[in-house]
Amino acid sequence: MSPPDNTPPTSAFKSRSGLARLWRATGYSWAGLRAAWRHEAAFRQELAVGLPLIALAWWLAPDRWQALLLTAAIVQVWLVELLNSAIEALADAVTVERHPLLGRAKDLGSAAVMLSLLLAVGVWLAVFWP
Repeated sequence: MSPPDNTPPTSAFKSRSGLARLWRATGYSWAGLRAAWRHEAAFRQELAVGLPLIALAWWLAPDRWQALLLTAAIVQVWLVELLNSAIEALADAVTVERHPLLGRAKDLGSAAVMLSLLLAVGVWLAVFWP
């Protein structure tokens, strides 16, 4: 009699290891970016503002570390917006009817975006304030 197998079941959606996994993960990431571009106006707006700001950061920042900090502040806005969009898409997939917990999840995601925008503005002010 063999001992019981205590390993948890794996999802059919989980990929295996190796280069094939890396290749598929890259494809999923690009699909996510395309979906954000296609379906999320806020993401497009943040890109439209952020990309020129990143170029300006590397041109105007006093040194490369400050340019990197300015760039990171913009990129973290995009990251939080992508997570917020994922929460909203998941909530809408569950139901499009009002539900207090789904509303709270969406509000929390929106608050995270607002805080990331405030942080980015604060970083830019701190670097360029005379």
